[in-house]
Amino acid sequence: MSLKKDNFKSSDKKIMNFAIRLAENNKYLTGTNPSVGCVIVKNNEILSFASTNNGGRPHAESIALNKNRYNKGTSLYSTLEPCSHHGVTPPCTNAIIKNKVKRVYYSIEDKDLRTFNKTKKILKSKKIVAKSGLQKQNVKNLYKEYNYIRSNKAPYVIGKIASSSNLNILRNNSFITNEHSRRVSHILRFQNHAILTSYKTINTDNPKLNCRLNGLEKFSPTVVVIDKNLKIKINSYVIKNSTNSKLIIFHCSQNNAKIKLLKNMGVKLINQKLVNNTNFKLRSITQKLYTLGLHRLLVESGKDLMINFLNENLLNEFYFFKSDKILSNKDKINISSLVKMINKNYKNKKKINTYLDKDTLTHYY
Repeated sequence: MSLKKDNFKSSDKKIMNFAIRLAENNKYLTGTNPSVGCVIVKNNEILSFASTNNGGRPHAESIALNKNRYNKGTSLYSTLEPCSHHGVTPPCTNAIIKNKVKRVYYSIEDKDLRTFNKTKKILKSKKIVAKSGLQKQNVKNLYKEYNYIRSNKAPYVIGKIASSSNLNILRNNSFITNEHSRRVSHILRFQNHAILTSYKTINTDNPKLNCRLNGLEKFSPTVVVIDKNLKIKINSYVIKNSTNSKLIIFHCSQNNAKIKLLKNMGVKLINQKLVNNTNFKLRSITQKLYTLGLHRLLVESGKDLMINFLNENLLNEFYFFKSDKILSNKDKINISSLVKMINKNYKNKKKINTYLDKDTLTHYY
């Protein structure tokens, strides 16, 4: 156990904790940019504070600085290393220098290589004190997905499935879990940029795959369907609403008539190569989604596709909902083998304490 002190005052830690809460409140609303919290202080008085704007811009530091007219000699606290690169907006370091901020404290370095470990050098060259590491353990979970995405240049992928108490799922669009569990599922949809499934699920269940929580409908994820032979039904909900819901289909079909029809209906079609003339390589599909700016992906599918994702080691986390119902009718699929794989593939699991009535939810990570 290390006894090394972090050399930060308790007042600094309290201010950074406030910045962390600001960032947490806006998480999942900032697009592909991280949610950052920023607080500006002078003489132990908070002058302004902000979090990254919805959609990812402007950045928290710029907003907080613009809120306050007298930034000279202030201390700026940011949960993440302030950006030092020119992107859609100018670097935050420029705004910090222009406003004559005296000290800058941040928790961790930004994994974006355009900024990583560059801010300190820039600020110190302008005689601005710059220190990192303040409450870095407290932001570990906040930037878990973002750090993975930036480090691996790949989406952060979450699997989700629901079953009866005897580990069966239905072959039709009947609900297994209760309305409380379904609301939690909609939260997962809100938190992700895209939701992926197979054409079999679309044709069998005709799901909407959107977020139907009041106030969050506009954050419904892009729908991604794997359908190598374009067997998806034209009258399915996701097709009929493809213009609004943003629909992508990965295929390798040569059915030109259906390709033209789907494109005319607003569907984005991506022709993907097969591996050994049988299946798609799922990692290639997730990489393509990353290049399209879909960095957080939820997989809601049947047993076979989910097993393929597990076999390719693509699921960072997994949420398993289990109802108290027993399904014993003929129209069912048993997922015992899938649950066995889930338990084997993850080191950690915990029961989520939610208001799910008699349903249970286990989080694997």
